Amino acid sequence: MRFLPVNFNTMMVELNGLAETLALLDSLNVEPVLGIEEVIPAARTLMIRFRPIKISAQQLAAEIGSRDLQERRYVAGKQVEIPVHYNGDDLAVVAETLGISVQEVILCHTENEYTVAFTGFAPGFAYMVSETSQWDIPRRKTPRTRIPAGAVALAGEFSSVYPQASPGGWQLIGITTERMWDLSRPSPALLQPGYRVNFRDAGHLPATVSLPKHTPENRTSLPEDCCHLEILSVGLQTLFQDLGRIGQSGAGVSGSGAMDKSALRSANRIVGNPTDQACLEIVQGGFKTQAHGQMLVAITGAPCPIEIKTPPGDIINVNTYQPIDLNDGDEISLGTPAAGMRSYLSVRGGFAIPAVLSSHSFDTLSNIGPAPLKVHDKLGIRHPLHSTAVSCSETAVFDMPNKDAIVELDVILGPRTDWFTQEAIELLSKQVWQVTPQSNRIGLRLNGECSLSRIKTQELPSEGTCAGAIQILASGQPVLFLADHPLTGGYPVIASVADYHLDLAGQIPVNAKIRFNPISQFHEIQGSKYFL
Repeated sequence: MRFLPVNFNTMMVELNGLAETLALLDSLNVEPVLGIEEVIPAARTLMIRFRPIKISAQQLAAEIGSRDLQERRYVAGKQVEIPVHYNGDDLAVVAETLGISVQEVILCHTENEYTVAFTGFAPGFAYMVSETSQWDIPRRKTPRTRIPAGAVALAGEFSSVYPQASPGGWQLIGITTERMWDLSRPSPALLQPGYRVNFRDAGHLPATVSLPKHTPENRTSLPEDCCHLEILSVGLQTLFQDLGRIGQSGAGVSGSGAMDKSALRSANRIVGNPTDQACLEIVQGGFKTQAHGQMLVAITGAPCPIEIKTPPGDIINVNTYQPIDLNDGDEISLGTPAAGMRSYLSVRGGFAIPAVLSSHSFDTLSNIGPAPLKVHDKLGIRHPLHSTAVSCSETAVFDMPNKDAIVELDVILGPRTDWFTQEAIELLSKQVWQVTPQSNRIGLRLNGECSLSRIKTQELPSEGTCAGAIQILASGQPVLFLADHPLTGGYPVIASVADYHLDLAGQIPVNAKIRFNPISQFHEIQGSKYFL
């Protein structure tokens, strides 16, 4: 095993192959380690998020390193049968690659039992392997721009089913009417790590299937006397966000949540809410809403002009980071921030919206959570459950960066720093990187004068990623993953932004520049049971 640093509370365990990875995953499921909060399995790695106050990285490495992986302590998972219409466009290509007939491909696929090794790419997308099948199917040289939901596909040693329509390069052998991802079920993901799967030949028809697309909703009918906000303008984007949905990696869902969590917590404290309540995350101003009923609100994050227009037509200017009392009929609007990207609007009592997978955050990558706001939406306000004090002493945690700024972000080198040349490692910190317009909640796409070259040029098997990961694309240019990042990725991560600078990274505007500051040298984590 190799133990590689990811962040202060995350490490990567690299193993020799999928069999060892599954054996370690089984071992951790049978005998959990106190302090581990989440495990994200992949083809040859486990990414482990832990609580440092309960166990150190060195102690965790020692504990995991002592596990015997020669014999899997297998916990039999739930068994699922998936009917498949074997009519895929690549079925004949797969047969030719394997040197067998189409019927033999179908027979092998249905006679072998598969185990879900890990999930990723999209919610409900399960990577399945068979202990008795030795297939190694190459991906298509040119990925398809659209693969339909329900498509059954092969790539490498894996079999999977696409949960939703998406681009992809896997070889298609059939299609199923079973839904891999359905938010109406208690457990939305049909397949989770450890589940056993059997495919059944359901005949050649139909030629295509159509699975209805889930559209997130957050609209509920409101009583006439209910206090609410009526949305008059949403600007570039306005989303519900809270602190995110942790612990859903087994279903292929990443954390999401507010891009600037410190600003969200402040907004809630100002109105006397619990700090994890959902707020409106408003990108670059342009937002306007009208109060129906009396309410207390606050706006934090990116400093912006705030104007209140009363029903008689009076104009009142107010500031961020203070309680704002709105009367019935008042309109409040946010102008463009002079610095920063995102402002947060809280309301005393909180918004009356349903949770999705235990969170009110909208994940722009997975399309999970309460829907993005649109004009004429009416947002119900809950009555406070008890009287709580408001905070009048909140201030921004950091100075908001503007588009002309060079923002310095501390980074931890790893887990794949040793895939890069020494020159590339030095360039990472010496060179400034410009934030491009292709940036969003998934990540900041950066551009530098010189690209980062690699020592190891082979394809990296998909492995877990975290918020703050600096992934280097084939072009040699970085992507800095943010709140809505994919759960797994196939490009090497040279370093990760330190946890305490993630909120700052979430406020960096387009065209601003970033300088990375490594705060440690790259080295593998050495296990020690006695490390304090």
